[in-house]
Amino acid sequence: MDSIRIRGGKPLHGSIPIGGAKNAALPLLASSLLTSETLTLSNLPHLADITTMVHLLGELGVSIGMLGDAPNGGHVGRTLSLNGHEPKDKTAPYDLVRTMRASVLVLGPLVARWGEARVSLPGGCAIGTRPVDLHLSALETLGAEITLEEGYVRAVAPNGLTGGHVMFPSVSVGATENILMAATLAKGVTQISNAAREPEISDLANCLVAMGAQIEGIGTDKLTVTGIDALHGADYQVIPDRIETGTYAVAAAITGGDITLTGTRADMLDSVFDVLTKTGTEVTAENGHIRVQRTSNALKGVDIMTEPFPGFPTDMQAQMMALMSVSDGASMITETIFENRFMHVPELNRMGADINVHGASAIVRGVPKLSGAPLMATDLRASVSLVLAGLAAEGETLVNRVYHLDRGYERLEEKLAACGADIERVSG
Repeated sequence: MDSIRIRGGKPLHGSIPIGGAKNAALPLLASSLLTSETLTLSNLPHLADITTMVHLLGELGVSIGMLGDAPNGGHVGRTLSLNGHEPKDKTAPYDLVRTMRASVLVLGPLVARWGEARVSLPGGCAIGTRPVDLHLSALETLGAEITLEEGYVRAVAPNGLTGGHVMFPSVSVGATENILMAATLAKGVTQISNAAREPEISDLANCLVAMGAQIEGIGTDKLTVTGIDALHGADYQVIPDRIETGTYAVAAAITGGDITLTGTRADMLDSVFDVLTKTGTEVTAENGHIRVQRTSNALKGVDIMTEPFPGFPTDMQAQMMALMSVSDGASMITETIFENRFMHVPELNRMGADINVHGASAIVRGVPKLSGAPLMATDLRASVSLVLAGLAAEGETLVNRVYHLDRGYERLEEKLAACGADIERVSG
């Protein structure tokens, strides 16, 4: 099992290319199930979760072709062509679904197009229960009959789905994506209220529109979808990864460095850059490039509360906690999206951080320095927060179980090493 070894204390300088957004690419890939024509997706990141979804789609009758790679030796910007044919077995098996919660996104497209689907209850990061109840109740609103049997969700709609009013009791990105895809082929009009507004939702909606879907209200919390008989093919480019962008921005701040992030968009990270600016970090954006540099010797602690977009993203909470651990003063970080998402706290404290958890909040009292230590990663974003802490720490840090990291960050150690980090992957 691979580990990442870091010898910290070096300010980072240079540029880092940002890849396509994993959290946008996964539902875009699932949308290929909605049409028999060719959907061509470009700027796909080369990540474990993407590979898992591609394998799952192959099991579900999608023909997949590689159309070439972008520069950088084929590491980023992959392009795939996808053609969805009727699968012999409309089942998403446990062996594939258990590793990635986003696998449940095939449920809506399958039942919308073929009238039935059988999907294993999902797995993924251990950061809370994240039940699929909202997905299922939304599909029931459109006329699907849902049963749970032997760890699988079975959805049937022999006569097709019918439009309805889906009112989510709480904001759910995955449930919004699932019902949005299903509604494109439902008879009549579907209204989705309290829809998630994350950029990845808009990216999916824009792709579906390119495939012929009729969707109004993109970017708002109320989506109106007028169903049609069939979608057609399209060429579509995945948006840049805002979480990767934010993570490397924190890397510049925590090391006292100066990094330019290329091929990305600042408008998707206003809340993150607002916090970074308050810490004493300068952020400037121009023409798809974002420059992040420490402008003061001492960082300032800032209070943070995670919220649905456009609020502060939960997927940046762990990275920002690493930054707050070496900032002056006390900070309070409150997690409102997922329970059990402070599993990185004990590991940061092993490095000398002063963090106390009280329910859904963590009090972070900044310390002058962190010390390298052997660490154990518990989930994707926790993994990268430990890497960030290691970059700022004195001595050597060894982050174990980095398979979590590989689910969401492509060539992380190479990108950081190119900016002067003393970092390497150690094969286990």
